[in-house]
Amino acid sequence: MIKHVAVPALMVAALCFTSTPAWSDKGHKGKDEKCDAAELVKDAKVTIDQAIKTALDAVPGTAVEAELEKKHDKTVWEVEILGADGKMTEVHIDAGTGTIIDKEAKQEKHEKKGKKEKH
Repeated sequence: MIKHVAVPALMVAALCFTSTPAWSDKGHKGKDEKCDAAELVKDAKVTIDQAIKTALDAVPGTAVEAELEKKHDKTVWEVEILGADGKMTEVHIDAGTGTIIDKEAKQEKHEKKGKKEKH
């Protein structure tokens, strides 16, 4: 009886010691993403609250997402706003100066899908 338990137990133990744990940072970008985020925050002179206010002044509605990104070697706030008409608009704001770079209407995936089905 002990032999039947001991062999599988040894196999499980050997497997645990030879495999890479799921929480390992090897080959995972999570650590790099945190470093990148810290660098982006250092570059940003404009806070998230200021970026959202600037975006809402340009495009009235409800801010649903704000993200700090690197685009074209610039640190940029990307603020998504849902307008009263139900349309989503992305406002890109220079995180260093607070000026609006551009505004772009964003089509939802389900809207595109719905249009294709009607044709």
